[in-house]
Amino acid sequence: MSKLMFLIISIVLLSVSMVYSGAYSDTGAVTGAAVQYKDGDVLLNGYISHSKAMQGKSPAVIIVHDWMGEGDFTKEQAHRIAELGYVAFAADIYGKGVRPKNADEAGKLAGTYKGNRKLMRERIKAALDYVRTLEYVDTGRIAVIGYCFGGTVALELARDGADIAGVVSIHGGLDTPDSKSSKIKARVLVLRGADDPFVPKEDVAAFENEMRHGGVDWYMTAYGNAVHAYTNPKAGTDNSKGAAYNEKADKRSWVVLKEFFREIFSK
Repeated sequence: MSKLMFLIISIVLLSVSMVYSGAYSDTGAVTGAAVQYKDGDVLLNGYISHSKAMQGKSPAVIIVHDWMGEGDFTKEQAHRIAELGYVAFAADIYGKGVRPKNADEAGKLAGTYKGNRKLMRERIKAALDYVRTLEYVDTGRIAVIGYCFGGTVALELARDGADIAGVVSIHGGLDTPDSKSSKIKARVLVLRGADDPFVPKEDVAAFENEMRHGGVDWYMTAYGNAVHAYTNPKAGTDNSKGAAYNEKADKRSWVVLKEFFREIFSK
């Protein structure tokens, strides 16, 4: 192999590595930028990623963070989704500069919104309103997905009757104190760990009944040997802790997620 060919291959491999390692600005096939938007007077931090080759209007996917707030994980997911050809927007539910330092703070902060579903819905609707203002977004083809706490948020937006193509809860909570499934217009997908201790069987059964009674277009996939946070490598691999990464479940759910996007965004 010539030195020139070796150099070219090395550059290509480096570019691919940068895309997947969380290098968020102008790397590989996608580009990303931090933005700010508001819910009333509350300033929020968002992050937009899209293909550099994007032309015209594209479908958009809003990504809602887990209980630790908008950060590297949601930005990484935004880049992965942008590589599929969609506009990806990592939303912020907590507000600019509001980020928990540990699990105790995260639990209290997330609990504020779980205890006030009206506020939760207002925050995610602010993200939806912002994305709809982007000139390169096809406003008739928008989906909202969320991880853990974010999965709960995505479902609450659907229950509020948002006119969007679909919502996805990924190892998210399924409970709601105010079921409004009859208002759901979006198609609903739930991807969960079959052994997730933070989503009791009673909540799963209640959610299924809620969807049936509301006549919702929905489906659910449970991954064996997977617990909470199975898509996040930073969660470790010890299932006994209740939250752990599961490579097989992560890869399998990514395939299902991509197929869901193809279905709901097809014209």
